[in-house]
Amino acid sequence: MRHRKAGLKLSRKTGHLKALFRNLVTSLLKYDRIRTTDTKAKELRRWADHMVTLAKRGDLHARRQALAIVQEPSVVHRLFEKAAERFGKVSGGYTRITKVGFRPGDAAPMTLVELIGGEEETKKKKGKKKAAGAKKKTAAKAPGTPAATAAAKPAAKAEKAAGAGEKPKRAPRKKAVAEKATDGETPPAAPVKKTRAKKKAEEKPE
Repeated sequence: MRHRKAGLKLSRKTGHLKALFRNLVTSLLKYDRIRTTDTKAKELRRWADHMVTLAKRGDLHARRQALAIVQEPSVVHRLFEKAAERFGKVSGGYTRITKVGFRPGDAAPMTLVELIGGEEETKKKKGKKKAAGAKKKTAAKAPGTPAATAAAKPAAKAEKAAGAGEKPKRAPRKKAVAEKATDGETPPAAPVKKTRAKKKAEEKPE
């Protein structure tokens, strides 16, 4: 008889079953949400609620009990630091379960398990990122800053290039010759080009 043997077996031995849920609860507390099968999610909720209850208690004995289950000490310390602020107003039901369909391959029903209160933290992080981006933009627009000077250099180069393009080009030789002819001077005769046949005829000895 299985008197006082609460929980699921999941066709595993006791050691394997405990290791499985220790891994799952560690991942859930570390990443705030994980995806697993429906049956495991319902059992994982009991483990996660127990860890949050210990964290809200917050004494040394509770911390040692949590460290005996959760496999990463840093996760336990972070949970104990934020538990009073994040879960202080709620008494029980610290997890949310959302069904997300079926797993391709064996068609097992899949579930998303997440800790409540994570939405506020993500909103705060997004607000901080937006404020930092706005500060960078205002700093770049302000005159005298390195970003403003760097932006002004390409504009100055473009202006110089435009000024250089507007300079008058040198007049061709034909125009200069025509100007001399108008002044009364006779322009020099253009040299007559000789063809190859004429050159050969001149070069032949008589």
